[in-house]
Amino acid sequence: MARQLPPRDERQDRTQPKHKYGLGTIVRLIPGPLERGAAQGSYKIVALLPGDASEFSYRIKSTSEPHERVARESQLTR
Repeated sequence: MARQLPPRDERQDRTQPKHKYGLGTIVRLIPGPLERGAAQGSYKIVALLPGDASEFSYRIKSTSEPHERVARESQLTR
């Protein structure tokens, strides 16, 4: 009996890297030199952004600030 392959989308998911954090996840920002004025405390992931060759990016929002920020995965922790 011939073995059937899963649909193409499922095969791609196995090899493609995935975001470490999901929508709505509460994270902390590890500020770098450009984020010196960033609000302290928790941020909520509001959008998953495409990454470059090395890591993914996220749009994050603090309740202490009126605007959203973009952060790389390496700048976030739980």
